[in-house]
Amino acid sequence: MPAELPVVVIGAGPQGLAAAAHLVERGQSVVVLEAGATAASAVSEWGHVRLFSEWGELVDQAAARLLEPSGWTAPTAGYPTGAQWISAYLAPLSAVLGDRIRYGSRVVGVSRRGRDRLVDAGRDEQPFTVHVDAGGDEYRLDARAVIDASGTWSTPNPAGADGLPAMGEKSAAGVLDYRIPDYRESKKYAGMHSVVVGSGHSAVTAVIALARIARREPDTKITWVLRRGSVGNTFGGGDADELPARGRLGSTAKEFVEAGLIDLVTGFRIERVSQDGDRVVLTSEDGRSLPAADHVAILTGFRPDLSFLSELRLDLDPTLEAPTRIAAEVDPNIHSCGSVAATGARDLAHPEKNFYLVGAKSYGRAPTFLAMTGYEQVRSVIAELSGDYEAAARVELVLPDTGVCGGAGLFDSTGASLGGACCAPPKQLIQLGRTATTV
Repeated sequence: MPAELPVVVIGAGPQGLAAAAHLVERGQSVVVLEAGATAASAVSEWGHVRLFSEWGELVDQAAARLLEPSGWTAPTAGYPTGAQWISAYLAPLSAVLGDRIRYGSRVVGVSRRGRDRLVDAGRDEQPFTVHVDAGGDEYRLDARAVIDASGTWSTPNPAGADGLPAMGEKSAAGVLDYRIPDYRESKKYAGMHSVVVGSGHSAVTAVIALARIARREPDTKITWVLRRGSVGNTFGGGDADELPARGRLGSTAKEFVEAGLIDLVTGFRIERVSQDGDRVVLTSEDGRSLPAADHVAILTGFRPDLSFLSELRLDLDPTLEAPTRIAAEVDPNIHSCGSVAATGARDLAHPEKNFYLVGAKSYGRAPTFLAMTGYEQVRSVIAELSGDYEAAARVELVLPDTGVCGGAGLFDSTGASLGGACCAPPKQLIQLGRTATTV
């Protein structure tokens, strides 16, 4: 395979840009293909949301070294919003990478030159062929390696409890939100009935924002819908969480529930979405219906789009759609402790040599991916592709413990407890200070 062929990186988000920075630092040719009109286009869609990672955890070190000659100064403290992450780091990084990034370039297929998925002969010696749709202009790009950092933002999970759209959901899609709305537009939600479906950090962020509106506008009604039979670990690890802002998210949500600002409904598995004029009614599989809602946010996580990788030989876990070697570590069904190990090139490798999934997409359908996880992944993968196998095998990151144990094995259990961290004795609720989210 010609050594002068570039490494193609799919996606100019945080991990894609970091991968490009590492490749440039190691003197490797790189082309970044970004479907959006700008770098970090997915981040820009949740620019109003504040991250629970601090600045020091949001900047890749190779990217920082690439930026320094431009006069860039690394932000040193605080929790940025998505928009601030872009303006202070991701946009300057994309500017330094310059024409290595091709915008408006959607990858529609990846294969091997002259070989479909079936052919063994000479497969590893052939370059990858990346098929690109650039606004209707199609072309192919040969690559010596491909790193898919396209994330999962474009494929949110549906409301249906069985993983498929609920009855009526498709026709009602125009009045449903599948990302965290900008609740700073409080007049739009004040005095209304809002329903939030989901148990992850996005759902927690949304109900906190709505509860703050309800505290100012008492006529505002909030219903928080969980599929699981009990609250379980929905409120996270509290002060046992080694990311303090992440821990405060759950503690704050719990305080608002206990204060009566949020009506928490458990064991509600949506079968049907009906429209009642401009309002939406959710009905569960056991026949319960919620009061008609003015606003419904379906925040049930994301899943990877693997459609354009169908001609590659991938080793994916059948449950999570994540690389098999990391699946047990991140599977919410069986994960039994609050710590997750960092992953590198060996963990992310596939039978298709020199192809890697990195970033949120590497976790498949599993939640709680952190930017620092992705930065460690790309550091290791680029070292591997550059022949620095010692650096590729080295682990340079210990991930913060969540303070939460147990998985979805308790999915059908019921109980009135509001739950808490199960890795440690019960903790006192911490006081509200600087919150993890400002929306």
